[in-house]
Amino acid sequence: MVPGIQTLLGANPSADSITVFLKDLVQHSNTSLTVPDVKSYSDAVYFNYYPLGISFLFIPQNGYKPTGGLKLEDLQVDSLVLDSINIYNTPKPKVTTTKTSTSSRIAELAFSTYSMSKWNLSLSPEASASNESSIEISLTSNGKDFVSCLGEPDRKGGGAGPSSGSIGIWCEWLKHGIMVEFGGDEARGPQAWERGKDAIWRVITVFAPKQE
Repeated sequence: MVPGIQTLLGANPSADSITVFLKDLVQHSNTSLTVPDVKSYSDAVYFNYYPLGISFLFIPQNGYKPTGGLKLEDLQVDSLVLDSINIYNTPKPKVTTTKTSTSSRIAELAFSTYSMSKWNLSLSPEASASNESSIEISLTSNGKDFVSCLGEPDRKGGGAGPSSGSIGIWCEWLKHGIMVEFGGDEARGPQAWERGKDAIWRVITVFAPKQE
């Protein structure tokens, strides 16, 4: 049985659950690649699976401090635990770029759109606004879909910033361990929060649920 994405949290990179999960993603994609592009830092190691539209953030444990620029075979994988997961819904890049493009957004274009067209995230029962045990997410889920199921977010931001509002709106539900960043013109500018109900998600971050 393929594990749910949230059950992977706390696992190390060589865990069977992660291996099974990635193999299932590959079956739903146009790639056979399951070897990540590794970005290592002293306090974090990223496993980026660009063709699959997903990135794993591992945190070093037990005093382990990786150096920068390490390859996969150089890592002490038993001293890494999965802290959070980023899932990407990446639009096709436009031919022209504008001054509102940021380096982070350009970097995200390296990711393909997540391989699964629909999937579920488990919800904390006591914190669910709709009494649902899970939320079904598709590649077209928008702000209204998330708020109607999860309720008002614990934290939110964006919708304004330099270059006439280049920062997209984002919402975080701590008790569910879900953060959503929204994309498109609806998610930026002075009226972003009025239009945000129609904005499609751009990045979903999954982490261990937290209390406020």
